[in-house]
Amino acid sequence: MTEMRLQKFLSQAGICSRRKGEEYIQSGWVKVNGKTVTQLGVKVDPQRDLVEVDSEAIESNTTSIYIALNKPRGYVSSCHQPDEKIVLDLVDISERVYPIGRLDKDSSGLLLLTNDGLLHHQLSHPSFNHQKEYEVKLAKAIPGGALAKLAKGLPMMGTRTRPAQVQRISARRFRIVLQEGKNRQIRRMVRKVGNQVVSLKRIRIANIKLGGLPSGSWRHLTPAEREGLLQAR
Repeated sequence: MTEMRLQKFLSQAGICSRRKGEEYIQSGWVKVNGKTVTQLGVKVDPQRDLVEVDSEAIESNTTSIYIALNKPRGYVSSCHQPDEKIVLDLVDISERVYPIGRLDKDSSGLLLLTNDGLLHHQLSHPSFNHQKEYEVKLAKAIPGGALAKLAKGLPMMGTRTRPAQVQRISARRFRIVLQEGKNRQIRRMVRKVGNQVVSLKRIRIANIKLGGLPSGSWRHLTPAEREGLLQAR
């Protein structure tokens, strides 16, 4: 195996994304052959060099893993977050995986995890345009006009949200399908129409549905689900 950049090795080994790997390196959490590395651009040979993250030896993965997790509220979608409960605490496998995209700490529902660095990058990139569906519960009833504004798109963070599919469930609940993922986007959109989110659950990503998976539980994707994701990338 030829040499590769250290952050690429961390991604392929299922530790985290390349971008997060760069943060780990710059924070002094990564050692190569016993020496702490803080500069980006260092290359390693996975067959000869010993790479450690937080004093734990890392091995390159050969088998790709794809997992669906029902994230409870209160967990952070991160590989490492001091003094916080992280989603990796819920997945009891020996292989390293890391989350694709994020669900904020106060949100729940479907989160995908993998050790496939290329898939992670492609599904996380805004140009992928995969659908993400959410169930939203509000503090008070929302009028039809406000739902129409959510569907049409709203100004936010110097741009405008893309048109979305919105379906009312009840006076205070609705489903929304997005093809983007700005930071805390649904909560920001709801505030712009004069309301507040009480609970937010993601129930679908692309062709993967949350279904009846209990909160805090996880499962491997089915062959059909994996094929759908891999074909989409």
